[in-house]
Amino acid sequence: MTQSRGRRAARTKAKIGRRAASRRAERRAPGAAELVRAAKQAMARAYAPYSGFRVGAALLGASGRVHQGFNVENISYGLSMCAERTAVYAALISGERQFRAIAIATDSPNPISPCGACRQVLSEFCRDLPVLLAPVRGRVRRYTLKQLLPAAFFDFPGSKRPRRA
Repeated sequence: MTQSRGRRAARTKAKIGRRAASRRAERRAPGAAELVRAAKQAMARAYAPYSGFRVGAALLGASGRVHQGFNVENISYGLSMCAERTAVYAALISGERQFRAIAIATDSPNPISPCGACRQVLSEFCRDLPVLLAPVRGRVRRYTLKQLLPAAFFDFPGSKRPRRA
């Protein structure tokens, strides 16, 4: 009996530790302005020698950590990679799979929305992800991923993944 009490106590202590870590991450998580600033910093490092169109992204993980990405062009345009997906892949490499928000910055005078491929990749991890679109100057536009991709591809016959709403 003593052994089972010890196990319960250890599980309770671990659960309390996870909750405290989650609360600490929430307290230190950057706000919208900081996320947009991180996206603009990433945009400055974009590799866009062919189009000159630079894009930066900052993806806020559930841990409170910000994962940056930028577009990387290739002379064969089909091999280029968007900022949003490089941010997602950077997050995945570091072990993050749950996200709170993404900011996307461009040097365009108007906010630019993510392409369809980026929307689909983001929806793999969070359907209602807040999306902040930041032009070079001016007002940041706010959407949810569900607004930008209302009919995301989630299921197909034989899929091993559970259905999502």
